[in-house]
Amino acid sequence: MRIRNDGTVSRLLREVPIPDMFHAAQTFNGAHIEREDIEKTIFGEIRGKGMDRRIRPGMRIAVTAGSRGIRNVDEITRSVVAFVKSCGAEPFIVPAMGSHGGATAEGQKELLAGYGITEERMGCEIRSSMETVFLGNSELGKPVYMDRNAYESDGVILSCRLKPHNAFRGPVESGPCKMMTVGLGKQKGAEQVHSDGMDIIAKNIPTMAKVTLGTGKILFAIPCLENAYDQTLMFEAIPAENILEREPELLKMAFANMPSILVREGDVLIVDRIGKNYSGTGVDPNITGTFSTPYASGGVQVQRTCFLNLTEESHGNSLGVGLASAITRRIFDQIDADAMYTNCMTSTVIKSAMIPCVMSTDKEAIQFCIRTCNRIDGDHPRVIRIQNSLHVGQIMLSAAYYEDVLAGKYAGLTALDAPAPLAFDQEDTLTTPWLA
Repeated sequence: MRIRNDGTVSRLLREVPIPDMFHAAQTFNGAHIEREDIEKTIFGEIRGKGMDRRIRPGMRIAVTAGSRGIRNVDEITRSVVAFVKSCGAEPFIVPAMGSHGGATAEGQKELLAGYGITEERMGCEIRSSMETVFLGNSELGKPVYMDRNAYESDGVILSCRLKPHNAFRGPVESGPCKMMTVGLGKQKGAEQVHSDGMDIIAKNIPTMAKVTLGTGKILFAIPCLENAYDQTLMFEAIPAENILEREPELLKMAFANMPSILVREGDVLIVDRIGKNYSGTGVDPNITGTFSTPYASGGVQVQRTCFLNLTEESHGNSLGVGLASAITRRIFDQIDADAMYTNCMTSTVIKSAMIPCVMSTDKEAIQFCIRTCNRIDGDHPRVIRIQNSLHVGQIMLSAAYYEDVLAGKYAGLTALDAPAPLAFDQEDTLTTPWLA
């Protein structure tokens, strides 16, 4: 694909003005658990719910670890492992991430290493394999699988994050049930969960989870919830037999603690960085409004969205690029189609892997989005900039919002400086920094 920075497109965009922008702070509930208190909190929660009585000396216990960028995931995983050891049992870690990591054992172990989850740091073995055991069929006729290493253990502890999903709505979304069916199901299980489409997945996950729970292998879940600042908010130890009942209640709490872009609507959204460590689709559409299916909604409402950079942690899996109006050549050149398409083949959602308009520079990507908006105030476009979809405590807004922010129109939103031109270097890469 030939991408020029001296052709007709560049000429047409050259005079498109980019509005002055200012930094703004978004204030949400900031209650959280400090990193140094995580082990004590997890130990207390597991013991407080009596789950320690399910772990006997000498048992071989599988502890799950997923592929998302959960805050403190290394310390959370290490603490669960440490608790198992304190009971005299023998823990090992199982990558529970469906088809992620290119659907290979090596790729999944590499993803965990990127989050600081290594055998040396965790103090136990990581058993990564794509081999599964068939458990039976769900009441809807779907075959259910479990990672062989987990199945052959004496018990499994589900360590995961519980949060809203980015492509469907249901009583359970992302959490212990999905960890059982998609994560521990590896590529085969993940494919079965998604095979009927995102309108049916909300039924497949709990009915398939029942089969996994029926094996007796799951001891308990210890999901974490996060606050709007991507900080660890709480843990709850859930006995296996209560997961299907308790997870929907915790999902409501997770929704209540989600962040948002407080202005709610605009013309253009700029996302500095996308990546699998932020969301399965590069950005969380619950924030950005860029949903890959019609079975979920929410987030900020804009006409155009541009993505500027891909994180190293994504290892070339650029899933989510198809949700943008424009991406930079920088992202395009990093795409690992094999990793990205493997992910879509498993989920059956292909929109997020489609290639959008590719612009040669950051500046042209932003100008392209402004230029192609319809029925906007061209002299005062409403432009929003975020660092990524997990960290929206600080955002940037164009001058069109400034007076309303000063007047207190948006509760929880405070201007940190005055509107000023965005800065670009000689390569037209956006260089305006975020405030400390």
